[in-house]
Amino acid sequence: MLQIEKFVCNMIQENCYVVSDETKECVIIDCGAFYPEERKSIVSYIRDNGLTLTHLLATHGHLDHNFGIDTIYNEFGTKLEINAADEFLVATINEQSEEFLGVNPHINVPPIGPYISGGDTVSFGSHNFSVIPTPGHSPGGVVFYCKEEQVAFSGDTLFRMSIGRTDFPYSNWAHMQQSLNLLSTTLAPPTTVWPGHGPSTLMADEMSMNPYLRR
Repeated sequence: MLQIEKFVCNMIQENCYVVSDETKECVIIDCGAFYPEERKSIVSYIRDNGLTLTHLLATHGHLDHNFGIDTIYNEFGTKLEINAADEFLVATINEQSEEFLGVNPHINVPPIGPYISGGDTVSFGSHNFSVIPTPGHSPGGVVFYCKEEQVAFSGDTLFRMSIGRTDFPYSNWAHMQQSLNLLSTTLAPPTTVWPGHGPSTLMADEMSMNPYLRR
């Protein structure tokens, strides 16, 4: 059974997840840890629970979801896995931060690990995540879905009763609509959706009440 630990990070209140199972292997999804205490908290959680980190995953390349990737690389040697279409966003994380937040965190961006694409499978412990392509909020957005346990990590594509913004540079509303349609037909109604910001939700509730998904 999956154990999901949520860390709310940085000035934008981004959700970072450490997901583990009974084998003690784990993955990190969207390490947005900005402040030293946030970085320490995630590293300590992994070490204090005797976990082995096997993947550092990103649902997309925006700065608030990747502030902590240098710490994870330095502490565990784990490279970031992201869709290639969003690599340019990670590469410019310091410039993004300076432009949008007025602060340069001087992150030494670590090397990118294997690229991930729709249709791929990410394996750890006794579990698998299917990678669902969800461009729209960003060109290379993805959702990680564990069908066996009916859990999905939606990044900034789907929120509780809302969706991610498409007014950013490189966002695309038409692509977002296609991605939402794909999620509607791929995620089972009992699926618990863990988004990049805010509380978790059930796909059944989103299908019946979210105005962007309701049919």
